[in-house]
Amino acid sequence: MAKDRNAEADFKGPVRRILIAVLVFLLAAIFLIWRIDSPRVERFRAAFIDKVVPNMDWAMAPVTKLVDMVEGFQSYARIYEQNQELRRELQQMKAWKEAAVQLEQQNAKLLAQNQVRLDPKLTSVSGVVMADSGSPFRQSVLINVGSRDGIVDGWATMDGLGLVGRISGVGQTTSRVILLTDASSRIPVTIQPSGQKAMLVGDNSPAPPVEFVEAPEQVRPGDRVISSGDGGVFPAGLLVGQVELGTDQRLRVRLAADYERLSFLRVLRSHPAEQITEAGGLIPPPVAPAPEDLPATTPADTPSADTEPDTEPGNG
Repeated sequence: MAKDRNAEADFKGPVRRILIAVLVFLLAAIFLIWRIDSPRVERFRAAFIDKVVPNMDWAMAPVTKLVDMVEGFQSYARIYEQNQELRRELQQMKAWKEAAVQLEQQNAKLLAQNQVRLDPKLTSVSGVVMADSGSPFRQSVLINVGSRDGIVDGWATMDGLGLVGRISGVGQTTSRVILLTDASSRIPVTIQPSGQKAMLVGDNSPAPPVEFVEAPEQVRPGDRVISSGDGGVFPAGLLVGQVELGTDQRLRVRLAADYERLSFLRVLRSHPAEQITEAGGLIPPPVAPAPEDLPATTPADTPSADTEPDTEPGNG
C-alpha cells in the first residue's frame, strides 16, 4: 500500500500550531503572574526563584563561558594592539639609536681630525681609510699616513669608538692596519669588572674569541673588554668591546669599532715608558749610623792633635 504523504503533512501542521499556542499561553501566564501585585503571588515568585534559579547554573554555564571567551578575545585584541604599538616604538628607538651612533661616530671623527698634525709630540695622527690591496684571507685596511708622518710599526689605531687594529707595515705615504678580526691578530686584554686577563685572538669572524682566560666562570656576557697594556703592545685602557656568548658556546667579543663604516682612523703614538733609575726627592737619603755603631779605630790610624807634622826645613 502506498504511503499517504498528504496525511503526514496534515498531522504536523496541527501539532505545530498546538505547541505554539501552548508556548504563547505559558509566556502570557508567566507575564501575568510576574505582574500581579499580591502577597501570595509575591511569595510564589520568591519560592519559584529559590527553587529554580540555583539549579539553572548548568544552563548559565555556556553563557558564562561565552562571555569569558568574548572578554578574552577583547583582551587579546588589546594585547595585539599594544604589541603593535611597542613594535612601532622599538623601530623608532632603533632608528634613534642608529642616528645617535652615527652622530657619535661623526663627532669622534671630527674630533680626531682636529688633531691631524705632523708634530711628533702629539698623541695621535688621523688618516683616511683607503682601498685594501690585501688578500681575501687577510683582513686589513690602508690609511694615507706613513713614515713621513712619523708612523711607527706596531702603533694602535681607533675609529673614535673602539680599538680597530695595529699598524703592520709602513710606507712613505701609506700604512697597513691589521684588524683585530684578522687571524694573525693577538692582543692582551682585560675583562672588567672581574679584572680577568685574556688574549683576544682573531679568527676572521666579526666577533673574535677570547682565550687563556684565568677564571672563565667569573666572566659574564656584557662585560667590558679593554686593552691590558701587557707587553707594551698597546696602551692600557683602550676600549675593545663587550663579551658575548657565541653560537659555539665560546666567549667572544662584540667589537665596539664599527668595521662596516671605517672612513677615518686615529693612530695612537706609543712612546716607550721612561725608566727611572735614581731616587726622587720624595725618597729620603739613607740614615747615617750612630757613633756607637761605628767601628773602633786604632791610634795609628787616627792622627793625634799633639803630633805636628815634620814640615820645617832643616829638621832632618
